[in-house]
Formats: sequence, C-alpha cells, structure tokens
Amino acid sequence: MKKITIAIDGFSSTGKSTLAKQLAKYLGYIYVDTGAMYRAIALFAMQNNFISKESLNKESLIKSLPNIKLQFHFNNELGFAEMYLNEINVEKEIRTIEVSGYVSRVAEVSEVRSKLVEQQQEMGKDKGIVMDGRDIGTVVFPEAELKIFMTSSSETRAQRRFDELQAKGDLVSYEEVLQNVQERDYIDTHRADSPLVMADDAIEIDNSYLTREEQFAAVLEVTEELINS
Repeated sequence: MKKITIAIDGFSSTGKSTLAKQLAKYLGYIYVDTGAMYRAIALFAMQNNFISKESLNKESLIKSLPNIKLQFHFNNELGFAEMYLNEINVEKEIRTIEVSGYVSRVAEVSEVRSKLVEQQQEMGKDKGIVMDGRDIGTVVFPEAELKIFMTSSSETRAQRRFDELQAKGDLVSYEEVLQNVQERDYIDTHRADSPLVMADDAIEIDNSYLTREEQFAAVLEVTEELINS
C-alpha cells in the first residue's frame, strides 16, 4: 500500500487536529500539529516579553529564533505527540486563550514562517504523514496527494472552543472566545506571507452540522480511494 501526504488546512477551531489525529492513527501515519509549533513560538515571545496587546518586538523575536528548539514527543498514555519548547513540555500552556490571542500575530512574521516551514517539509519528506495548519496544502506541501480545507461558522467554532476551555477550567466568556476567533480569521486571511486560502485542488468540508464520526468517515473514504488507486 503506497504512502501519501495528507494536508489539512482551515480556520481556527474547525477540528483540524481531531481529524488529523484520527486519520494518522487509523493509517499508521505520522501526525504533525503545525499550529502547536506556532503556538510554542508565541509562548516563547510571551515569556520573553516580546509581545503584548499593543506591540510585537519582531527584531528581538527574529534574533531569538536560533535559540528556539521545538520537538514533538509521543505520549503513549494520551496517544499523540506533545509539544516541547527548549526541552520543556508546554502542551498545556500553548492551548490557553492568552496564547490564542497572540499566535496569529507571531505567525505573520516571515522569518518565523520560513523557519517552521523548513522543519515541516523535512518531517514530511518520506510521506506517510498527516499535517494540519493554515498553509500546508498551499506552501508546505503543494504537491500533497490529498488536501482538505475545513470551515465552519465563527459562532459554531467559538462555541466549540468555549466548551473546550470551560472543560479545562479556564475562566473565559463566550464573547471573548468569539472575538478571538474572528480576530484570528482576519489576520490569517489578510497576512502578506502565506495567507489562509483554500488550494485549488482541495476538498472543502463545512463541518458546522457534521459529527466527528461523519466527518471522519467521509474523509477516510476519499483517502482510501487515493491510497488504493
């Protein structure tokens, strides 16, 4: 059975990572959450006071890039790889609403994107990989055999994200989460370097009214057709 590259792009909180993990586990492929990589850079910027609501010190962040080491370590108990920033597990820290508020601004920095895209392409050079993010099918793997673009209304996505944060015990309001989702959408689609767009040959999935099981079944059918063709 041949191995392929699966690129999953789309707006924030559309369930890209959930779908990617399901596919990778079923197929025995490597899963890479590129969003976690950008979130880790955003966390680093926060820790070093490079970013605030008012400003981003791009020069200091760019100078610090050689000192930022990102790694994924597989957690057998959880069944997926966790993000490590300079040898420290930051999986929980990068999922906060505070990091969510900064990650799109950090991802606008061309030098950050260049560094991470190079690492991502190296990870996928042997195929057999499922990678999700914002520019996987357009920039990282434009020749990917399968490209999925996921979308949903901002209100639906905000409600999903709000429920996740509430379950974790984070004290946030739905309005705050909705504003964050809408702001990220604007930045992601309007940045000069690698904006969020759907690749011409991508399959669009609006999962506003799909269950995880229905979504997975639909994508798996297409995936298996490609692999077995």
